[in-house]
Amino acid sequence: MKLINDCNGFWGLLVFGNIENLILASQGAIAHVNLIILLILSLICVVLWLLAGKFGTQIAIKYADEIEIIGGLAIVILGLQSMLGALGIL
Repeated sequence: MKLINDCNGFWGLLVFGNIENLILASQGAIAHVNLIILLILSLICVVLWLLAGKFGTQIAIKYADEIEIIGGLAIVILGLQSMLGALGIL
């Protein structure tokens, strides 16, 4: 239970971070990237995020609001980029 309580400031970022991963995966599929390479790179990123979350939470919790705003902005930008790319605008 302690681990769940330690992440209280980051729940929004965790949820929307998963949506960001889906957006990036769809961009890779649309760009016809080799799926094996995409899988390997995705797994590497997930492991890096896991390690950063495990060891960085205690330090970063002081800046949870700022981190969530920056992460949310990145998700919005990637989502717009993905939608515009799907429409052939970018």
